[in-house]
Amino acid sequence: MNMSDIPANRVVITGLGAVSSIGLGATEFLSGLRSGQSAAKPITSFDTTGYEHSNACEIEGFDARQWIKNLEVETLGRASQFSVTAARMAVEDAALSEAELRSARCLISIGTTDGESRDLDQLVETEVRHGPERMDPVVTARVPAGRLSAAIAHEFGMTQVEAVTLPTACAAGNYAIGYGYDAVRTGEIDYALVGGADALCRKTFTGFYRLGTIAPEMCQPFDIDRKGILTGEGAGVLLLESLESALARGATIHAEVLGYGLNCDAHHPVAPNQDSIAQCMKLALDSAGVTPEDVDFISAHGTGTKANDVTEARAIRQVFGDRTPKTISIKSMLGHSMGAASALASIGCALALTEGFIPPTINHVETDPECNVDCVPNHAVQADLRVVQNNGLAFGGNNSVVIFGKYQAEQAERAEQAERV
Repeated sequence: MNMSDIPANRVVITGLGAVSSIGLGATEFLSGLRSGQSAAKPITSFDTTGYEHSNACEIEGFDARQWIKNLEVETLGRASQFSVTAARMAVEDAALSEAELRSARCLISIGTTDGESRDLDQLVETEVRHGPERMDPVVTARVPAGRLSAAIAHEFGMTQVEAVTLPTACAAGNYAIGYGYDAVRTGEIDYALVGGADALCRKTFTGFYRLGTIAPEMCQPFDIDRKGILTGEGAGVLLLESLESALARGATIHAEVLGYGLNCDAHHPVAPNQDSIAQCMKLALDSAGVTPEDVDFISAHGTGTKANDVTEARAIRQVFGDRTPKTISIKSMLGHSMGAASALASIGCALALTEGFIPPTINHVETDPECNVDCVPNHAVQADLRVVQNNGLAFGGNNSVVIFGKYQAEQAERAEQAERV
């Protein structure tokens, strides 16, 4: 088959599911983004004795039993509980029934950094203290990372489904969105549940701590006095479908996925590469059919580390030149939720397009001259947005950028009429 023979559906977002430390559900998440809420606080999920500082962005008051209807919550690790809950939120937001999902061709694509490493922490501690014979078989069964996506399929009783878990670290959420975009665009599937999920765990916190990249109190992306990341947790799941499908069933359309770019430079285990990041952004813009001048703001990876923020800002200037869009980081509010990071940021982009605002970068005092970006310090601003860019960068040089556009019914109708003529 020639590429020209493959159908090219427009891909839209009709469901949003956000499990985050600044709000559960899209409405609370939106409120947290607008108000510049901070989730930073001392860690409670594991013993932090011996660490000089131990703030993170944990989710409080989360009870998966309020959302998960068909599975025993105890059989799921915390990250899987997050992913299934976010998927349930997205499905309900999209006004789809379980029967409709079971009869449709579906894709579930969930990105992650740690999988169920929180349970691995528990198993390792048990083995060290009591030996392998004392390890809980229920916890052992929860560990496989594939359960983050498979559990969603089981929750909704899907049978015509491909369920994949993508392990591309902190860029994984955008990778998952790109995979779903391709599947919907080419008509292979009817609906895609895509995003990312991770739970706070000792292993990852300690790894970043040993690297010297954990901030003592708060995350300050692009600030001259930034001191590093705060680890976080959560899940973001988006429901994608074709524009034709969404219009036919009268669905609310939050935004349109215009295109994406992926690359992997394998330049260094942890250090980002400016040229590679710039190339990934160019790939995304080309895929979306937009120019740098079209982009109204960038949701940056923006971790708050010395290396990432300068390198990412330089890559942005390399692509955008003197006309650099406002460049913000929601990690200042909810920390670095690893595989969920770019998925939650994508939901933030969709909400920004719909609601007409740019979220702030909080905890900001003075912009680092080496970064030289307008990071929308401390307070959200109203804005008439058309196109936004979401960056996701990861260890090993895994980069992913997704471009979103505001869906405008009148423009869509004119375009459809022009195609018929």
